Amino acid sequence: MSEQVTMSAAERAEWEAFKAEKAKKEAAEARKQQRETYAQMVDDELSQAIPELLNLSGEIKTVKDTVFGNFATILDMKAELFGTKDGGQYSHTFTNRDSTLRLTLGVNTVDGYRDTVEDGIAMVRAYIESLATDEKSKALVSAVLRLLSRDGQGNLKASRVLQLRKMAEESHDEQFLEGVKIIEESYQPSITRRYISAKRKDPKTGAWVSIPLGITDVDQLPDNETAPEPGADAEGIEAEVAE
Repeated sequence: MSEQVTMSAAERAEWEAFKAEKAKKEAAEARKQQRETYAQMVDDELSQAIPELLNLSGEIKTVKDTVFGNFATILDMKAELFGTKDGGQYSHTFTNRDSTLRLTLGVNTVDGYRDTVEDGIAMVRAYIESLATDEKSKALVSAVLRLLSRDGQGNLKASRVLQLRKMAEESHDEQFLEGVKIIEESYQPSITRRYISAKRKDPKTGAWVSIPLGITDVDQLPDNETAPEPGADAEGIEAEVAE
């Protein structure tokens, strides 16, 4: 037979406070244990994922080096057959005779110029500014001079120089043409990264289909699946991924 304990109001309040404090400490300890479990899970998964991704990265580089190496002779032959200058072309696309396979090899470049570009810019600027005879022509000159504006690295955009070339040819002005020529001869781009793009032709539709080569590209949906329609389910998936 259990013994009943009689408590005063003050004792009752003290007991309830004790239980609340105990429950609070137990909950805090449980949360701490969950955080430790989470941290351990992250450590375990990272220790497995990173080596696998390092292997994948190495394999991709090996295949990339092999493909570029295998096409080196073809690129040399192409230069001889078609008279392309070394360094003047930064991408090459090859398609088989059946027109079912396509490969593009190239390098990304960053625009850059030698110091002589300043002489060319000065000549072009002098010619353009000489055309500003009234308000209407001044507005046109201002628009053309914007083609000589520089990017964040202090370089001209190669695409804008091409526009200047067309204008110079249309003007038939020797100073303008000479200035643009100096700018073009000063062009010295820096090569950053090599890239490969591969495609195959779908035998059913005849459309070119890109072969996913990047780790973010390989999640393309199978032919028999479609992306979820925007709505509650899609929002739920996004929330899940964001956690």
